[in-house]
Amino acid sequence: MALFHFRAVSQSGEQQEGRLEGEDQQAIIRQLQQRGLIPLSVESAGEHSGSILNMKLSLARKGTSERQIQALTQDLAALLKAGVPLERALSIMIQVRDREDDTRLLSRIREGIQRGQPLSAVLAEQDTGFSSFYLNMIRAAEISGNLEQGLADLAVYLERSRLLREKALSALIYPAILLLVSAASLLIILTYVIPQFQQLFADMGQAMPLPTRIVIGSAEFLRDMGPWLLLTLLLALIAGQRLLARPGPRLAWDGFKLRLPLAGELIRRLEVARFSRSLGTLMKGGVPLLNALTIARDTVNNRLLAQSVGEAADSLKEGKRLANPLQASGLFPPLAIQMIRVGEETGQLETMLLKVADRYDREVESTIQRLLTILEPVLIVGLGVIIAGIIISILVAILSINELPI
Repeated sequence: MALFHFRAVSQSGEQQEGRLEGEDQQAIIRQLQQRGLIPLSVESAGEHSGSILNMKLSLARKGTSERQIQALTQDLAALLKAGVPLERALSIMIQVRDREDDTRLLSRIREGIQRGQPLSAVLAEQDTGFSSFYLNMIRAAEISGNLEQGLADLAVYLERSRLLREKALSALIYPAILLLVSAASLLIILTYVIPQFQQLFADMGQAMPLPTRIVIGSAEFLRDMGPWLLLTLLLALIAGQRLLARPGPRLAWDGFKLRLPLAGELIRRLEVARFSRSLGTLMKGGVPLLNALTIARDTVNNRLLAQSVGEAADSLKEGKRLANPLQASGLFPPLAIQMIRVGEETGQLETMLLKVADRYDREVESTIQRLLTILEPVLIVGLGVIIAGIIISILVAILSINELPI
């Protein structure tokens, strides 16, 4: 028997939280339903403590709208699956929500539903950031008459996409901090520590050793030209950002990123996982393949890959299959192409697309872990070698003072 933390609401809209023991999540859900409660979430007690910590950390940062939309989608799907009508489900969610912006959003959505508008039309009127992907999923679910399943699929998609992105970003935090600390350490040594020895070396009256001259010259260059280098770098970043806003340079830049030795393959897998999950989720929700392909193209950040998806959409209009134009582009991995082709031949394309996404999600995680295993010691050893070289160059110059004639 495991311990689970649950969150549920009664038929009157009163929220309840607590812990129950059961064999699995389904057993807890059955217990709650027998008590006349509508389960919103059931998770193991260990996961619950971690989720609270993650929630606090996420709310401390900006840009949490996607996480909020995911939570709203999950809760609404749970209520609809429990047989609660849409308007009643929105009223319950308004009562149990603590965040003022959530309640305002839900109130506006409920007002639209009360006017007789479909959910997709009401969401399209909001300025909260519901993407075309989200709206088309809701619209397809409404047409098929299975809104609760469409919301559940959406919640799964949003959670998987967010977790993949957060894992990639979290993995880069430590190397980024290490790089910043290394740069700051070298800057302090070259601009503050080394100048303390310059007058001593100037009084030596003899040529300094070559390593010492290199270090002192680097320190003088940074001290004199540092502000200008920083300004040049800032202007270059601004100019590069404006240049990449143009289609031609952005296409070339995205193509260059895919050709990078290690990072290129990682970017490719990330984009293929995102594209496959988007397309598979849309098709599972009832969106026709051609429309789903057009929508899924907008979820791909790499313009070169997005262009190949657009060409595949044009081929579909001519009656061709999806796998052939993707393979002709030479940008998609062979395994993904073969799985898509099998899906087309068996009539289970959406299932195979989701399997492709799961496969490359796992590969991205393992690739990031391997890169970090290599990158971290390289950064540490590199910083140690540079600092050791600077210290040795200074010591050699100091020891050479003993060779001066008295």
